[in-house]
Amino acid sequence: MNTLEETASLCALNRIFGFEPKIGTALLEHLGSAAEVMKLSRKDQDLLLGTRSRYAGQLCLRAVDNAVEELNGLKHKNISFVGQTQQNYPSLLRDCPDAPIGLYVRSTTPIEDLFEARPGIAVIGTRDLSPYGEEWCRRIVSGLADTQEQPLIVSGLALGTDICAHKSAIEYGLPTIAVMATGPETIYPWRHTGFAERISDTPGCALVTDYPPGTAPLAIHFLRRNRIIAGLTEATILIESRIKGGGMMTSRLAFSYNRDVYALPGRVDDPRSQGCNLLI
Repeated sequence: MNTLEETASLCALNRIFGFEPKIGTALLEHLGSAAEVMKLSRKDQDLLLGTRSRYAGQLCLRAVDNAVEELNGLKHKNISFVGQTQQNYPSLLRDCPDAPIGLYVRSTTPIEDLFEARPGIAVIGTRDLSPYGEEWCRRIVSGLADTQEQPLIVSGLALGTDICAHKSAIEYGLPTIAVMATGPETIYPWRHTGFAERISDTPGCALVTDYPPGTAPLAIHFLRRNRIIAGLTEATILIESRIKGGGMMTSRLAFSYNRDVYALPGRVDDPRSQGCNLLI
């Protein structure tokens, strides 16, 4: 099978079924390849998806042609795409029931050298990081750097815990992956643009997202992003989180994927530690 055609077809499927990847995954399993899914006649689409499906008619060769143009336009930005059924897609993420159909990867390192070379640890928490949380985030990453495994540190590039985790990883010589809630060419928050570029330019590091180019940083996108952080890693460490914080959601997702979850204990009267204390 034409590799470019299959990659472009996976890219098109990812754009179509981004918020409901299970549907796209089911079609892939049923037909055996993304290219075959995109060639479905309208009659077959109605049979498989239902005549009232909002996706009916979106599976077409024009969508594949658009994906080819998109992928060609991303090459000079060091952005590549890997689909769920392809060899270099991260195996831990593939095991998740809601795994994205594909990932955009912005890095100077080949995809095959990013995800499987070492174990991944997610370090996450509140944007409103306290001095206590910042100190222990750095200590934990420093301690991980002293282990034999030299793990990959995964976080979400957000303010507070995320950026502390990424910066600590770079400082202590660990690779890091930032999972974004935007398209691969858009950095949010903008103040992290310089450091994000440093991540993408550092060997073994990458910016990763399942959102196509042009996707804005809407609130709902961050919730969807969290499953990738949990899914890419063997363990999640929650530094600080309120009871209803995004870090709690990511930790629960990690637990649902049968991954290890750890939490930094804090004062019982500090709202930023209540989520961690609840998990413990």
